[in-house]
Amino acid sequence: MNIAILPGDGIGPEIMAEAVRVLEVLDIRYESETALVGGAAYAAHGHPLPEATLKVAQSADAVLFGAVGDWKYDTLERALRPEQAILGLRRNLQLFANFRPAICHPQLTHASSLKPELVAGLDILIVRELTGDIYFGQPRGRRVSPDGAFAGQPEAFDTMRYSRPEIERIAHVAFQAARKRSKRVTSVDKANVLETFQFWRDVVTEVHADYPDVALDHLYVDNAAMQLVKAPKAFDVIVTGNMFGDILSDEAAMLTGSIGMLPSASLNAENRGLYEPSHGSAPDIAGKNIANPLATILSLAMMLRFSLNQPEAALRIEAAVTKVLESGLRTSDIWSEGTQRVGTREMGSAVVAAVKSA
Repeated sequence: MNIAILPGDGIGPEIMAEAVRVLEVLDIRYESETALVGGAAYAAHGHPLPEATLKVAQSADAVLFGAVGDWKYDTLERALRPEQAILGLRRNLQLFANFRPAICHPQLTHASSLKPELVAGLDILIVRELTGDIYFGQPRGRRVSPDGAFAGQPEAFDTMRYSRPEIERIAHVAFQAARKRSKRVTSVDKANVLETFQFWRDVVTEVHADYPDVALDHLYVDNAAMQLVKAPKAFDVIVTGNMFGDILSDEAAMLTGSIGMLPSASLNAENRGLYEPSHGSAPDIAGKNIANPLATILSLAMMLRFSLNQPEAALRIEAAVTKVLESGLRTSDIWSEGTQRVGTREMGSAVVAAVKSA
C-alpha cells in the first residue's frame, strides 16, 4: 500500500502527525511519501500544487490530506491561492464522489448545539458531487492586481453547469450507499429557480428507476437546511451538488458537536481516494496544541476501509476513538463540564494507546 501524506497549512501538520502516529501502530505494511501542498507549497515552490506533489498523489493508492489555507495568501490571484490545491487534486485524480458522514457519538450529544433528543443516534451520510457545478464552471471577472482587486470591472460571474453523466454517476453512488444503510435518499436541489437543478432532479429521478428498493424524495436546498436543524434524524443519505453539498455538510457537522469530529472521503471510479477532515486549516490556532485530531484520525479509518481494503484496521481505529471519548478526554472544541480537557498531542497519544490495547 502506497500512501501520499499531504499535511498542508495551519493546523494541518499537527493533526496529520497524530494520524500518522496511529497508522504506525497498526499491524499493516505500507509505504508513504510526504509532500508540500497549499500555502506551504506556494511558499517553497510558487504554486499550491507543484508538479512533484501531484505526481506523489497520482502514484499513491490513497491520499491522506490535512488542510490548506492561510489569510496571508488572500491577496494572491485565485489560481495561486492554497485552496486551489484541493480543487486541482480533485480534478486530476477524478475524485467525483465526496462522502461526509455526520455521526453524533453518544458521548457527545450534549456538545451539539441542538437538544440531545434531536441528535441522539444521528447518522447521516452526505454524498456530494465534487467535480462539477459552479466551482468548476467558467469564471468571468479577474483581479487587475492583488491590491486593485476587481478595480474598474463592471461585473463578475461564475457559470453553473452539470452534464448528464456527472449527475448519473453520483446518483448511482448515493443509491448504492443507501442500500447498505436505511434505503432512503434525499436529493437536494434548487429546481424551482435554477435550470441546472431542474435537470439534476430529472436525471436523479431517472436513475432511481434502477433502485426500486430505495425510497427517494426531493427537497429544495433552503428547506433541506431548515430540516437539518428541525429534524435531522429524518435523513439517511443526502445527495446533492458541489456547492450545496459544501454548505450542508458543514451545517450537518455542527449537529454532531464539532466539525473537528467529522472525516470525509473523496473517491474516483476505482475507489482510489483522498481522505481529509471536514474542517479547515484554522491558522488562528495553529501551533497551539489545541486542535482536534479525531476527524483526521477517523479519515484515516475511512481510507483503510474504502481504498486500502483493511476493514479490520479501520474498525480498530473507530473503536479506539470511541474508547477515548468514553474515558472523558476532550479537546477544547468538544469539552464540557465533567470532562477532561486535553491537547492535540495528548488526544493522539490516547488513541494510539487504545489502538495498541485493542
